[in-house]
Amino acid sequence: MADQKRVLVIKHGALGDVVQGFDAYASLRTGLPDAHIAVLTSPAFAAFMQMMPWFDEVLIDPRSSLFNVPATLQIRSLFMRGWDAIIDLQCSGRTARYHRFFAPPRGRWFGTAKGASDPYPDFTAVNNHDRMLTAVGMAGGRTLPPDAVNLDWLDDGDTMTMAGAAILIPGCSLAKPRKMWPVDRFAELAKALLTAKQTVVIVGTDVDRPVADALAATVPQCHDLVGQTDLISLARLLRSADLVVGNDTGPLFLAARLGARSIMVMGPETDPAMSAPTGICCSWVKADPIASITARQVLKTATELASE
Repeated sequence: MADQKRVLVIKHGALGDVVQGFDAYASLRTGLPDAHIAVLTSPAFAAFMQMMPWFDEVLIDPRSSLFNVPATLQIRSLFMRGWDAIIDLQCSGRTARYHRFFAPPRGRWFGTAKGASDPYPDFTAVNNHDRMLTAVGMAGGRTLPPDAVNLDWLDDGDTMTMAGAAILIPGCSLAKPRKMWPVDRFAELAKALLTAKQTVVIVGTDVDRPVADALAATVPQCHDLVGQTDLISLARLLRSADLVVGNDTGPLFLAARLGARSIMVMGPETDPAMSAPTGICCSWVKADPIASITARQVLKTATELASE
C-alpha cells in the first residue's frame, strides 16, 4: 500500500548480538504491525534471519570496502529505497560511515552516528539486550514479556534432541583467547557431570575442533557433536538441555534465551553489565584470569539456578 511505513533495521552480527535482539525485533513488529520491516545483515546470518517471523525482507551487506565502487553503489541504492526510519542496532564504525554518506535526505535515523536525527541515550553499562529494546522503542516498538515472544520458528521436529543432557561449549572467538576457559577446566566439569550420571555433549563449529578434540581425548565419554549442527538443530538441542555451560560465545546466548539453565564463564574481557546472557534461568561466573574459575564454582552456580 502506498502509505505503508517502511523501516530498515541494521544488524550485521555476531550470533550472540543477533540472539540478544530477538525481543527487540518482536517489539518492533508488535508496535508497527502494518509496516514493511526489512533487516540489513551479513551473509552469515541471512538465512537465519529469513526464518524469523518479524521481518518482511532480508537484505545482505557483504561489508565490502567503501573503495569497492560496485559494492558501495549497491549499498547506497539500498539506503535510497524510501525508508521512513532506519534503526541502527549495530552502531559500528561502518554504520556510522553509512549514515555519513548514505543517510537519505528524508526519514529518521536512530543510532549513535554523529548527526543522527534520533540519537540514542548513553548506553554505558546497559546490557546489549536492553539497548536494542530501548532503540526500537524510540522508533515505535512495544515491548512484550519474554514469554510472549514467539520462538516456535526455531523448533524443527526433524532435528536432534538430547533431553536432560549437559551441553558444553568449549570454543570461542580465536581472536580473543582470554575469553576461553581452559580445556582442563571443562574436562573437570565434564567428569563431575558424568559422575552425577548426566549425559555430556560437546557442541561448536568446525573452528572449535582442536579444543573439542582435546576435551574428548581427556573425557572420551562425552558425545561430540562439534560441526554437526546448523543454527536450527543447535537451537533445538540447546532447548532440550538440562544445563548449558560455555564461554562468552553466541551459542550460550542462544541457550539462555531459549530458557535452558545456562552459565557463561567470563574472563576479564567480558563486562557482565553489558554482555551477560539474558533468559529465565541463566547466570555467569567471572574471574581474572579466567583459568582461576573452578568446576566447583560453576556447579555451585548451576545448583543455585536449579533451586530458584
